[in-house]
Amino acid sequence: MLRLVNPLLRRLISAGLPTGAPNVLLTTRGRRSGKLRTVPVGMVDLDGHWFVQGSYGQTGWVANLRVDAEALVTHPGGRQVRVHAVELTPEEAGAVLRRALQRYRRSRVLRALFGPHFRPPIGVMWTLRSRVDDRLDDYIAAARHNPLFDLQPKYGAEEGEGRVG
Repeated sequence: MLRLVNPLLRRLISAGLPTGAPNVLLTTRGRRSGKLRTVPVGMVDLDGHWFVQGSYGQTGWVANLRVDAEALVTHPGGRQVRVHAVELTPEEAGAVLRRALQRYRRSRVLRALFGPHFRPPIGVMWTLRSRVDDRLDDYIAAARHNPLFDLQPKYGAEEGEGRVG
């Protein structure tokens, strides 16, 4: 499904059109090929920090960031910012996820439709103004399977430059 949706999302984000979520393009260097790889990801801006979550587990971009933490974030409309990605521990990530979503209502609908262990991407939950967990332990458990990265802008670096690393 993602292989069908991602090309469309890349075009929409590049054109600055709404996608229904706080999506950006994340460009990483392939850990084996060395080629630049660009994927749409949901990004949450919380207290001046940008967070992206590996919502589908250990995907390619997650592995790429673990090998080379340098990346390029392209915001809707084309503004580019070089970043350094720091992977949070599950405990740190759980606390961030809880803080990001605690002001929103608990979604009984999501639990009823998808079960108690379903957890949509944080970007989707942020957009829907919803949360599914009540206990910090639930957020930490989710972060063990869905890593969270803090994308720290590299100020002073050339913006708009298409290179990473």
